[in-house]
Parts: sequence; structure tokens; C-alpha cells
Amino acid sequence: MNLLSIAGFTNLGYLLHSRDHEPVRTDMTGKTVVITGGTGGLGRACAEALAALGARTVVVGRDRQKLNVAAKEIEGEVATHEADLSLMADIRDLAERLGDEDRIDAIVNNVGVLLPERMETAEGLETTFATNLAGHFLLTNLLIPRLVESGSSRIVNVTSGGMYSERIKPGDLQFQRREYSGTAAYAHAKRGQVILTELWARRLEGSRVSVHAMHPGWANTPGVARSLPLFDKVMRPFLRTAQQGADTMVWLTAAPEPGARSGELWFDREVVPKHLLDRTRESESDRQELWDRLVTVTGSDLATLPAEER
Repeated sequence: MNLLSIAGFTNLGYLLHSRDHEPVRTDMTGKTVVITGGTGGLGRACAEALAALGARTVVVGRDRQKLNVAAKEIEGEVATHEADLSLMADIRDLAERLGDEDRIDAIVNNVGVLLPERMETAEGLETTFATNLAGHFLLTNLLIPRLVESGSSRIVNVTSGGMYSERIKPGDLQFQRREYSGTAAYAHAKRGQVILTELWARRLEGSRVSVHAMHPGWANTPGVARSLPLFDKVMRPFLRTAQQGADTMVWLTAAPEPGARSGELWFDREVVPKHLLDRTRESESDRQELWDRLVTVTGSDLATLPAEER
């Protein structure tokens, strides 16, 4: 079975690919991990697994009731923070609150939305772009100094196989010049995430912070059921559990092996190509324009780290 075949994305693919996987047993005691969108689905499964390894797990979500449930039900040391991660002001406030943590050893950028119609946030940004790309960019840049201080840290970006269909269009990140499609906007933002993974890895080279992107396969989560109801109905028998989808998230965050690499895209603990089609390949100028436009939107940049911080 081809790793990136349609069958490979299913629960059958996971069972085949994971035959030789060892359970993650890393002792995470004393480590702190921030997980966005951690109240349900993949994020909740990831939070549960990392808390079971002993990590202080910081769950971020926008629904206080769901955060309270997560804090009560997840066994281990759990903290929660309420924030709407489509709003840059909320993200800046969240980063300030996270400054009270003694250390931050990893951030899992898991939160995401797929909307059927184009919507804008209260700050005037297209919502899918704001949540899935600009928000990740801002929060990660704001937390990178803490990650560098903590040493041997990880950034894990949760992407989607849909990104294989899209080439980044840095001049139209918010679908203002073309017809809006919810799946295209989602995939486009996820393509941007993969590019940022490489750009962060380049800027953080030598800092002991490794950056990874991962594709969870097709998982049975509330987000899929809500955003893609027909797909969910047809494919339900073949969808992965949230725990199966989150396996590589947990492995990239906690296992020692991924710390030796950076800037890669992973699927079922294997490095996979970032492009399957030539038409989706971006130029170096596209990459630089993406970064520059995100800096303009978020007001946050990350220069190459000086030698003394590496």
C-alpha cells in the first residue's frame, strides 16, 4: 500500500503503517506542551497522550465549558486557556498569559476551521486564513523565544492531505480575488503551514528547536463531521480514531528521534514528499512574499537567531 494512497489515509492504512511502531514511552515529567484546539478530536487525543507521559499539558480553546471538561477528564497535570485563535489580539493576550509558564517545550498548532462560506473575523481577516495560518504564525513567533530558552524543543504543525492540491498564492491569501471555496481555502492555508515549517526550520537552525509538519490521515473527529458531513457519512467505517490520527503528533512532540531532524512533513511517522504535483510547487520569491505578508498582517517577525541563542 502506497503511504500516500487513498487507502493509506484510512484506518486500514494506519494499521498497516504502524505494525512496527513502538509505543511512545518518553518521560515528559517537567516538560510543558501547549496544544491549540485541544478540547476535542485530534487535539484532545494528543493532550491525553502527552499528559499520560507526565507532561504539563496546556490546552487552548475558545469554549470555556469544553475547557473545563478537558481539565476535569484528562488525567495528569492540565492547564487551560481560553482564546479565540482567529483573533490576533486574543493570541497576543494568550502569549502574554503563557509567559507565566516556567518553560515551554513544545507547541502543537492543531486548531483549524473549514467553513462553507467566506467569513471575516471582527478584525477584518478571512476566518480560515486567520485561524489556520496567520494565527499559527503569530502564536508560534511569540512563543519561539521561550522554546529556545527551554532547549531541545518542538514545533508541530498539523496539516492536511488537501494541501497537496494547492499552490500558495501569497498575493491572495484571503480569497479576495478569486471565488471562495471552503475546501480550497482550507487546503491553501495548510499549504502555507507546510511552507512555514521549512521557513521556521531554516531560521531556527542550530537552536535545538526542531519544526515539523504532519498529516494525520482521515480521522473520525467532530470537526470532520461538522465540516464535511457527506464525506463523514460515506467514509465513517474507514476513518481513523482520534488516537490513531494523533499518534504522529504525539511521537513528533515526545520521541527522541524527530529531534534530530527539522523542516520535514510526516505521515504515520515517516517523512513524505511535500509536493505530489509540479503545479503546486512554489518559488523562493513566493515563500518570501508569504512570510512578508504574514508579518504585515500579524505585526510579528522572527529574524534569524543570533549565534549566542543557538
